[in-house]
Amino acid sequence: MLDPIPPPPPWLRDFISPWALHFNVPVLSDHIHEILLAFAGYQFIHSVLSPWLSPLLFPRHYPQLNNRTKLNWDVHVVSLVQSTLVTALALWIMFVDDERSSMDPGERIYGYTGTCGLLSSLAAGYFVYDLIVSTIHIRMFGVGMLFHAISALWVFSFGFRPFLNFYSPTFILYELSSPFLNIHWFLDKLNKTGSNLQWYNGMLLLFVFFSCRLVWGTWQSLLVYKDMWLALQQTWSASSSQVNINSAVFGSRNQIIQACADELCARANGEVGSYSGFTAGGVPTWLVGTYVLANVVLNSLNYYWFSKMIETVLKRFRGPKDNLKEKGGEGEGEGKGVKGGKAGSGEDLVEKAVLDAAATLKEEEGRVFLGDEVKDGVRRRNV
Repeated sequence: MLDPIPPPPPWLRDFISPWALHFNVPVLSDHIHEILLAFAGYQFIHSVLSPWLSPLLFPRHYPQLNNRTKLNWDVHVVSLVQSTLVTALALWIMFVDDERSSMDPGERIYGYTGTCGLLSSLAAGYFVYDLIVSTIHIRMFGVGMLFHAISALWVFSFGFRPFLNFYSPTFILYELSSPFLNIHWFLDKLNKTGSNLQWYNGMLLLFVFFSCRLVWGTWQSLLVYKDMWLALQQTWSASSSQVNINSAVFGSRNQIIQACADELCARANGEVGSYSGFTAGGVPTWLVGTYVLANVVLNSLNYYWFSKMIETVLKRFRGPKDNLKEKGGEGEGEGKGVKGGKAGSGEDLVEKAVLDAAATLKEEEGRVFLGDEVKDGVRRRNV
């Protein structure tokens, strides 16, 4: 599907093209304006919109925050907007981009569509913003957060080769849980900790996190590993037998173009192989290895975070029984999970377990990315 955003002005394309070719990201020439606009939009939300709108919407809370927490509030506003925007766009692309849907394994590695390029641009613009904020406020957010921004920007640059352009909407859906995590943070700052709203949000957070990051993410990772392995085999074979990779990958697409009934269909299908000249040599082994390593690390973090949430839930349900046993009877404990001197009801335990699990996810994500700063930095961010 063609990019709904008009192309960049010629002067900007001419300026960026030599750099894009030098760094082997030719797709960047067609999307540099979207990256710049996305970055400017996120920065505008951070510097202007959130500081102006937040006091109007939350006059009893935002003005009372200290400068450090106001900064963190504005960062969370940007994160909320960005994660909602890119996941909505990703779902739209997956439903309406017919050219993407019809890609075979080879095209899923080397192919390109304008809508997937747009999505990658919005994500790249955010990571540029994130990189700048993490650099300026490195004492607050820590070296780990800076490293995360650099790594994310680097991995998303692969889509501008193009490499795995097809999978950009697929793995952007990891972000479906981010709006709920941001809402959880905001509810804490609005003195809504433990409220029904936070509990319902926590239920959605746990469900979406498990469904998108563990179930969907693991399944799609296996699919991308399979596609990359086939591409590697094809590359190794072509290097020894002089096989034309472009013909093997985009041959069937040429037949679809010839069968198109109108110009729009021909243009949309034609752009799938529009960068085939840059992928004629196949896929480098180092690129596949780098992507697999990044994917394994991210999936491992997701499983680790979910295990910590489950551990928190189990502790909540074990709490009343253990406390009562230690105290020697009912009505004496005040430990975790005991309400008013008595064991809380099953419904009360479930509610508290969900809230604890959501809080654990928020803390553990900060712990991993902040590294050495966690003892000081996470506390400051949560003030």
